[in-house]
Amino acid sequence: IKKQQQDVLGFLEANKIEFEEKDIAANEENRKWMRENVPEESRPASGNPLPPRLFNDSRYLGDYEAFFEARENNAVYAFLGLTAPPGSKEAEALAKQQA
Repeated sequence: IKKQQQDVLGFLEANKIEFEEKDIAANEENRKWMRENVPEESRPASGNPLPPRLFNDSRYLGDYEAFFEARENNAVYAFLGLTAPPGSKEAEALAKQQA
């Protein structure tokens, strides 16, 4: 879990994407919020959803696997609900699709 969290945080920091990290280990309020905001179909069959889980405000985006897949497909900004910056691989791929 820690390695996945570091992977997500490292990507966000390297690309200067603003984010707020919520610690669910030390804060019961954050843990409760995450449990309530992860959609039913994205929860494990038993137990609670494990981090990292990504949200845009309170809109659930996905787990680490979904983030990783988006990153592999140069679609992280779309996954995060953001506009890809000019010159990024994602922006170039979108421009080619629209051409």
